[in-house]
Amino acid sequence: MNKLPDLEAWAIFAAVAEQRSFSGGAAALGLSKATVSKAIARLEARLGQSLFHRTSRRLSLTEAAGPLAERARAMVAEAEAAEEAARDGATSPAGRIRVAAPMGFGVASVAPVLAGFLDAHPMVEIDLHLSDARTDIVAGGFDLALRIGEPPDSSLRVRRLCAVDFHIVASPLYLTRHGRPAHAAELARHRLLAYSNIPGPWRMRGSGGEEVVVPPVGPLLANSGDALLPALMAGLGIAQLPSFIVGPHLASGVLEAILPDWTPPPTALHLLTPPGTLRPARVEALIAWLAKHLRDSGAPFS
Repeated sequence: MNKLPDLEAWAIFAAVAEQRSFSGGAAALGLSKATVSKAIARLEARLGQSLFHRTSRRLSLTEAAGPLAERARAMVAEAEAAEEAARDGATSPAGRIRVAAPMGFGVASVAPVLAGFLDAHPMVEIDLHLSDARTDIVAGGFDLALRIGEPPDSSLRVRRLCAVDFHIVASPLYLTRHGRPAHAAELARHRLLAYSNIPGPWRMRGSGGEEVVVPPVGPLLANSGDALLPALMAGLGIAQLPSFIVGPHLASGVLEAILPDWTPPPTALHLLTPPGTLRPARVEALIAWLAKHLRDSGAPFS
């Protein structure tokens, strides 16, 4: 009969892999470094292979250990979720939640919503990572991520939260210097500032159903919409950006929406979580909170 899996060793391996340190993993788990070292040695002996490259200065995963670390994190998450489900809500949600979100949207819309959640759930801690890069939420050990645009084709669990409006905008200075396009096809003759998180050419549909595709050729390409704002306000081009970035500037008149009869393809905000059927109660509570408050919050999307 095969021995049962060494679940303790797998959990310790997950912590060391996340911290990239034996001492860091020990501190995260409240264990001694000796206990952690023995557990890793025990697991390596069972698997018949090394899990880490060890030098005097750094610790890194072996090639074979990368996928194993993801499975180990999934095991720990499933075990935590099972324990919380067994308690059946007898206690308030507690513990840390790691969240990834785009930079501009995170500052404008996510952070205010999280403040209310933390006030309502004082035993929960949130570790919020803001980046416009496409974060690997499984490898990064995130409990959930918010993304704008098409969800990835993967094993991740995806939930659509709400639509995100995009506007074609320019400054009055640019329009005075270069003229106001009357048709989407005229954008090909203008300087365009490109938001690389929405890759490919600009696609627009007119009110009569006509479709126009324009490659965004211009002086600036950035993976952050906020990084385009200085050049946009300085009159250096036209941009296609979400309302949570340009909304305040449209309201103040610093920027103007142009080509109102032409709309980009529908874009949505999605919530992504790692694969698996069980999630800790604290994560379920945050998902429900984000789904309600981001869906009901009209300002960032209108």
